[in-house]
Amino acid sequence: MRVGQIISKIAEERPADSELHRLHDSRWRWLEEVRARVVALSTEYPDGFTVPEHRHSRSQLLHALSGVVLITTPYGRWMVPPDHAMWLPAGVGHSVEMFGNVSMRSIYVEPRAVEGLPEHLKVVAMTELMRSLIAEAARLPVEPEPGGRDAFLVGLLLHEIPRLAERPLGLPMPSDPRLLALCRQFVAHPSPRVTIDDWADQAGMSRRTFTRSFQKQLGVSLSTWRRQALLFAALPRLADGEAITSVALDLGYESVPAFTTMFKGMLGAAPRDYFRSAGRGLPDAAVAASSPPSAAIS
Repeated sequence: MRVGQIISKIAEERPADSELHRLHDSRWRWLEEVRARVVALSTEYPDGFTVPEHRHSRSQLLHALSGVVLITTPYGRWMVPPDHAMWLPAGVGHSVEMFGNVSMRSIYVEPRAVEGLPEHLKVVAMTELMRSLIAEAARLPVEPEPGGRDAFLVGLLLHEIPRLAERPLGLPMPSDPRLLALCRQFVAHPSPRVTIDDWADQAGMSRRTFTRSFQKQLGVSLSTWRRQALLFAALPRLADGEAITSVALDLGYESVPAFTTMFKGMLGAAPRDYFRSAGRGLPDAAVAASSPPSAAIS
């Protein structure tokens, strides 16, 4: 029996959390021993399950077919909604939390399996080709016959990884305790009305010092980080079927169009179109009539 089939069979039995944890322990040990350049594994997770922090010597492309995945690392947190994947370079410690029932496919890759593999953490958009390659790879033997179809398929999968487009679904966190406290407070109570002057005052910094410190530590401006955090808060709720109107107003937007403008600016599509392309519909309430657009984001 092939590895992908073994893991899938175990997953279909919906084991208790303790059994899933034992599965992961044995899998991580096995991954350190296997010699194949690429290993594809499938797992089904229940809502709320958390894979504790761990690391491995292989890089990982983590793809959720359904549900939303939250990945926490020492460098920040990343969200993986449906139709996306997370690239985790080898050696990076990470934990994984499930929002909703998650059907996961992971590709484990030797760091130097092919030139051009990403060197940093990032969320990427999946393509139809990559989804098909991953699905097929999970059915292959661990070490395909050289020169055959299976080997060529694995080679194509490797070369497609660097071509996946990055999406702004990461949420880096600063090291400065003052900035960290402000960022954590915002994540707990997100609002589009936060300004640089407000945060500079709370941090006891001048506007110029605050702007420079924030940009240096996080690599993005407060405005960009704030939009990422708002998107971060919205995606699990939308993926779970909550109406756009409810999410937008709860996050402090004055209208649905204002929220939709932010969403489209970050992900390239309005919420309904975005989730439709991912194979997930939104409830009728999500497209209810709304008030005129407002300048909620500065």
